[in-house]
Amino acid sequence: MAQIEQSGGKRNSNFEVNLVPFIDLMSVLITFLLITAVWTQVSMIKLGSSLYSKQNTDEVDKPPPKSEVPLRVDVKDAGHIIVIGTKRIDVPKKGADYDIETLVMQLMQIKQVYPEKVDAVVTVDEHLKYDFLIQGMDALLQAGFPAISVATGGAK
Repeated sequence: MAQIEQSGGKRNSNFEVNLVPFIDLMSVLITFLLITAVWTQVSMIKLGSSLYSKQNTDEVDKPPPKSEVPLRVDVKDAGHIIVIGTKRIDVPKKGADYDIETLVMQLMQIKQVYPEKVDAVVTVDEHLKYDFLIQGMDALLQAGFPAISVATGGAK
């Protein structure tokens, strides 16, 4: 109970907080937390994925669709490197200049093999000019890959 006593110029207050409703509320919240945590874990369990359970041999892993095969163009000091899936195609420089015509021709051949593919990634070494990155992006656009991403961190 709250009591306020006034004597002279000072006010003394004596206030007791009833903690029972707060404890009731916290016990209900903790109960709901525990119940929902258990159900989220149960929903994540996949049947038949255990090492000890019988595996289905009827299911064969399908290769990814051709549109999901990653395409990357790396701009390096020595020239361009095209990486499509696990295949690597080198397009060396012509003298001191990058061979953009050969790069576009190689990318068009890739587009013929993967006609539904529209995305590609361009990487460039950090010390190279920004213009070389733009040239690689333009080559991808000419070959028919309009969804271009630029990867940070330089070419691998």
